[in-house]
Amino acid sequence: MNRTRVRLEAPDPAIVEVLRTKTPQERLSIAFGMWAAARKMLINLLASSHPELDQNRLRKEVARRLSGGSV
Repeated sequence: MNRTRVRLEAPDPAIVEVLRTKTPQERLSIAFGMWAAARKMLINLLASSHPELDQNRLRKEVARRLSGGSV
C-alpha cells in the first residue's frame, strides 16, 4: 500500500470569520468553485505535461487524482 503523509493546517482566523458570515449554500458554492478551479488547473497541467494522453484518458487521470485514487 502506498502511504502518503498528509499535513493539515489550521485555516487563517480571518478566513474563518468570513466563512462564518456565509450561508451553508454560499460555503458550498465556494467549495465547488475551488474544486472546479483545481480540476481545470490539473487538466491543463496534465495536458501540457503529457500531450500523448487522449481526452478520455486525461479525464480518467484527473478523476483518479482528485479522488485520492478511489476512482
